Amino acid sequence: MTAYWIAHVTVTDAAAYAGYQALAPAAFAMYGARFLARGGAAEVLEGPVLDRHVLIEFPDLQAARACYRSPEYQNARAQRQGACIAHITIVEGL
Repeated sequence: MTAYWIAHVTVTDAAAYAGYQALAPAAFAMYGARFLARGGAAEVLEGPVLDRHVLIEFPDLQAARACYRSPEYQNARAQRQGACIAHITIVEGL
């Protein structure tokens, strides 16, 4: 069953965040991820305002979890430490 990463991000240091953006795509590709939304126009109707909203589709829940826990993604994640405020949720599709 398909699974999704839902991420809400506010970048606080664009130069440092660029390191994450350079490394993360390789990790996503390894796990069959497909971006459905990344940035773009958005309207926050409830809750805190965060600048970027990202929706990533994975083949299944196992792939979504494995991607997050992979050394490749954790290396990318380390590049964004202190460069953003991020809320990431993995959810199983219907």
